[in-house]
Amino acid sequence: MRRPIIGITAYVEPASWGVWQDLPTTLLPHAYTEAVMLAGGRAVLLPPDDGDTDVLRTLDGLVLAGGADLDPALYGAEAEPLTVARADRDAAELPLARAALKADLPVLGVCRGMQVLVVAAGGTLHQHLPDVLGHEKHRPAPAVYGTHDVALTAGSRIAGIMRDDLQIDCYHHQGVADPGSLLVTGRAEDGLPEAVEDPGRRFVLGVQWHPELNRDKRLFGALVDAAR
Repeated sequence: MRRPIIGITAYVEPASWGVWQDLPTTLLPHAYTEAVMLAGGRAVLLPPDDGDTDVLRTLDGLVLAGGADLDPALYGAEAEPLTVARADRDAAELPLARAALKADLPVLGVCRGMQVLVVAAGGTLHQHLPDVLGHEKHRPAPAVYGTHDVALTAGSRIAGIMRDDLQIDCYHHQGVADPGSLLVTGRAEDGLPEAVEDPGRRFVLGVQWHPELNRDKRLFGALVDAAR
């Protein structure tokens, strides 16, 4: 049986290896691709490309990966001092998300990817959570993940996937203010949305945490199963 083909959005960053130094490189943490493979899918990287969304025709599912902030202009706000957007990713990923939603393609949004889903669904974001929440528990320090429990809505898709394991690892300074047409089905103890979904579609799920870190077969497996 053919493995479901899962596209994962990637980014372009300067990278060095061997004799090559600071070359613009399409990259993605291997944790994402390995998580998809371990869940039974075939991972394909999608570098930023704003030409069209035709690639979705060849995919069985889509992962919107984490990364930089979205441009606040996309949800009708002005940029605040600590917002650092990536225009190339925004220009590619928002059309992909909207087209995937329209086509009812299974989608998993991770961290930034959840925020992309929210903006694609007409929602808005908080640009710097410490200004809103008064703490930095969602991004304690550079390269340090915050760990906390999440409260999930009974009967939701995410609750059925996570069951009793409610501890998550997160790293973000922005968060969901208004989920748009999506349904918030998970929250941190401070009330911040941690999971969103669309019960009216086959599989549309966004999580503010990073399930790829521990190759979470429940979340990536649910995506791959839906992609079949």
